[in-house]
Amino acid sequence: MTYTPSYELLKKYADVLVKFALRWGEGAKAGETIFVQIPECAKPFYLPLQKSILEAWAHPIMEYLPDGVAKHFYEHANDDQIVFYPSHFLHGKVEQMTHVISVIAEADKHEFKDIDPKKLAARVSSRKEYKERRVKKELDGKMTRTLWLYGTQAMAHEVGMSLEEYRGEIIKACYLDFDNPIAERKKTVANIEIIKNKLNELSIESVHVESEDADITIKIWANRQRLGWWWRNIPSFEIFTSPDRRGTNGRIRFNQPLYSYGQVIKDAYLKFENGMIVDFDASTNKDMFAEMIKIPNANKVWEFSLTDGRFSHITRCMGETLYDENVWWPQGNTHIAIGSAYNETFRGDASKLTEKDLDELGFNQSAEHKDIISTAKRKVTATLSDGSTKVIYENGEFTV
Repeated sequence: MTYTPSYELLKKYADVLVKFALRWGEGAKAGETIFVQIPECAKPFYLPLQKSILEAWAHPIMEYLPDGVAKHFYEHANDDQIVFYPSHFLHGKVEQMTHVISVIAEADKHEFKDIDPKKLAARVSSRKEYKERRVKKELDGKMTRTLWLYGTQAMAHEVGMSLEEYRGEIIKACYLDFDNPIAERKKTVANIEIIKNKLNELSIESVHVESEDADITIKIWANRQRLGWWWRNIPSFEIFTSPDRRGTNGRIRFNQPLYSYGQVIKDAYLKFENGMIVDFDASTNKDMFAEMIKIPNANKVWEFSLTDGRFSHITRCMGETLYDENVWWPQGNTHIAIGSAYNETFRGDASKLTEKDLDELGFNQSAEHKDIISTAKRKVTATLSDGSTKVIYENGEFTV
């Protein structure tokens, strides 16, 4: 028999998203507009989520995505149709939305395995302006968004779990096994904020990541702050920043698969010189990896993140970045992202940064942002502005 979560459990999950995650952890307010993207394979969550939005006296705009239609589009669309940009429609969405809830759920983990990677990359690139407008609205404090996971049979099968086991990991990660998951999550957030603030008190110029699979230096600069987006991603236990793209040098290999565009890239390897990818490899779908890197400005590091095992409730890899970038194994969890930076990591008013400012600060924008993960043992040493060094992460925990 297929395991199906109860309506009560799904409603509790919905309340975490609507009444906690949105509006930077305050929850949605009456009269606001919430745009929801939900796939067909997550249909049982549709009504509980809509009810939670209505209870908040907000306005739901539900975009229901039938399974299989994306693949059909790529199979039959010509080049012009793939990159067509419906500006009035997309810009109108950005203007209308106060919040966005995006549901990750897949009926087929390998849906695009036979699709030309160039088509997939071109589609992503064509949506760059839409992404930039959403980011601008967020930076202006006029919109928030959150991302979460609904488990399916295909997703569970991919990582060798039963559907009940897979959804059990979601329940633990989101504290849905507590009577009041929001209250429990706030306790964890408070502890993560303590470490984040300690890191921000350090004037970090760069970090050196060393292990058997990595020897890489990443330039941070004291004008960057560390963040923990515990409200934007449900769940999230990471602490991250967007480094200076020009100061990344060295190599790193990733032992966790990267699922992207309905394909899986395994054993990803990157080598950087002065912030640019100069060599890469993968044991599967290397062509897809190559097309991803070719997307403008996706050949640079835009995020560096660490997860502390004292906080994460995720103990098994789920085959989804949202969870795997937060999973804790005894050796820890490190991930970097190639593509678009998070301007919010600037110490100052990021909404006022011009394109010239972003370039001078070592930020840049891209239509792509892909997190690549390793759970291998490593030590992270920071070089501070006075030239001294300090180990900030070892044995899967922050040491500050």
